Amino acid sequence: MNLRLNTLAKMVDPDSKVADIGTDHAYLPIELVKSGKIKFAIASDVAEGPLENAKSDIAEAGLSDQIETRLGNGLETITHQDQVDTVVIAGMGGKLMVDILDTAWSKDFQFKNLVLEPNIGEAGVRNWLMMHNYQIVAEKLIAEAGHTYELIKARLTSDKHDLTEKEIFFGPFIMREKNPVFYQKWQGQLQYYEKLLQNLNKARKKDEDRINEVEHNIQLIKEELSDD
Repeated sequence: MNLRLNTLAKMVDPDSKVADIGTDHAYLPIELVKSGKIKFAIASDVAEGPLENAKSDIAEAGLSDQIETRLGNGLETITHQDQVDTVVIAGMGGKLMVDILDTAWSKDFQFKNLVLEPNIGEAGVRNWLMMHNYQIVAEKLIAEAGHTYELIKARLTSDKHDLTEKEIFFGPFIMREKNPVFYQKWQGQLQYYEKLLQNLNKARKKDEDRINEVEHNIQLIKEELSDD
């Protein structure tokens, strides 16, 4: 397994009952069961092709009795009878991730642990977690094959755990650690926003709200990069 999947695997508690949503060849559940960290997992995907690949890989690993595959959209493949306590959703946009979590929440699915890796829109995911009484208990920012990934582990609690604007934007643990990937990622994002601002200001019809938002993001990034 690659660094991203290995890091996700480390975030899963031992003996969890895991649902891997949008499973990638079922690599993660296979690793978790094979290593003895968990005994059972559900590997779910919305597309038949990837799910067939997952089935083959599970069978090849000799784990068909411990990893169940399910075809369907998001968390709609999970039932209350499954008693899933940990949901892993990795490699999709934050907005889609929030939609999946929202749909499940509206049907009274409140999972104890969430292990999430949005590939865009991380702030929206953190905001959803905060608004639904999840406490972020671990985060990792890693770089692999030319991409950066933010991995978030959150636990359901009975209280709201307020995050500051910067903690939502950068990640509470990530901004505290500020590893070399942090500077790599946000220097790149700063350049992206500065170029975007130039283009927005050149437009014949200016989108003032978007301009203000981008200017604000630039300010946040500059403050954080200089605050050592």
